[in-house]
Parts: sequence; C-alpha cells; structure tokens
Amino acid sequence: MSIADKLVLQRQHHLKWRSLDRLELVLMIVCGVLCFGFSLSVMCDIVTRTIGHPWLWLQEVTSTLFIYAIFIGAAVATRRNDHLYLTAISEAMHGTPRLIVEILIRLIVLGVAFCLIGFGYINYIRGFGSFRLPSGTPIASLYAAIPFAGALIALFAVEQLVNGIRNGFDHPEPPEEDRDIPSIDTNMTKKVGL
Repeated sequence: MSIADKLVLQRQHHLKWRSLDRLELVLMIVCGVLCFGFSLSVMCDIVTRTIGHPWLWLQEVTSTLFIYAIFIGAAVATRRNDHLYLTAISEAMHGTPRLIVEILIRLIVLGVAFCLIGFGYINYIRGFGSFRLPSGTPIASLYAAIPFAGALIALFAVEQLVNGIRNGFDHPEPPEEDRDIPSIDTNMTKKVGL
C-alpha cells in the first residue's frame, strides 16, 4: 500500500470525486509539513531563548505555520467528514429523514464556507494596512489562509452534496480487513476442543 493510499481516506468514497483525491493528498502532505515546521520552529524558539540569543522572527514563522495548518486542516477534514460534520445525528437515521439531515448539514457547512470566503477576503484586504513585527510584512499574509480554506471547504461541501444526492448518503462501509490477525482454522479448534 503506497503512502498516497494511506493519506487519501477511502471511507465514504461514494461521496467523493476521484479527481479530487490528488488534491486531498497534496493538502494532507502540506498539513504534515506545516505541522512539522510549526513544531520545529517552536523548538528552535525555546532553544534560542534558553541560550540567551532569541530569534524574534521565529514567532512570526510559528504563527504563520500554525494558522495555515489550522485552516488547510479544516478544509481537508471537511472532505474526510472529520470536521464540521454532525455524524451522530445523521447516522442514526435512514431513508428520507437522513437525506434531509445530510443535505441540511452540507448546506450549513456551505454557508460557513461562504462566510469564510467573504469575511476572510475583507480581512485580507484590510490586512494590508497592518504590519507584523519585526519583519514588517503585511498581516494580510496571515489572513490569506481564511478565504483559501473557505473556497476549499465550499468545493468539498458541493462535492458531497452532489454525490450524496446522486448516490445516496446511506452507504454501509465495507469492513476493514485485519491483516495482522491470522485466520483461525475452525477444524483445528474442534480438534483441540475450543
């Protein structure tokens, strides 16, 4: 099994377009790199402060990596149905009630995505008037993550809406095979007396 197969979640694949699997893979890798970079920059910040020679620009790097990881992670989690999704309510239902609840949930997520796009863009534009210290870069560089994530969340919500209405939301997941557990020979257990 390749790394791509492990990173792109196959659960509820009837709600996904195959063409967006590569985007999910790229976003998962980006999230991993951002989280690693965030952890590394925090460690370097602690070490440089401990030895008495702090690198002040590390705080900017840390906050940037953290913010982008949060928003890109929220977008990926939306595609994977791990975030902004009320599974307990919808999975307890079947038939028409489930269809209505699933559509309603996706429409709410779509509304949140449009708010992220709209208000995030307003903050992005206004962010060119404020600057981060010590680098002096516009704070808009941080705010750019908000409408970007909103656009991805909207794309993934539309993907799930279209496929859910077309294919249905209520698809039982195939059981995962445990390859680590050897199969038990039933004839052998009868001979042993189990």
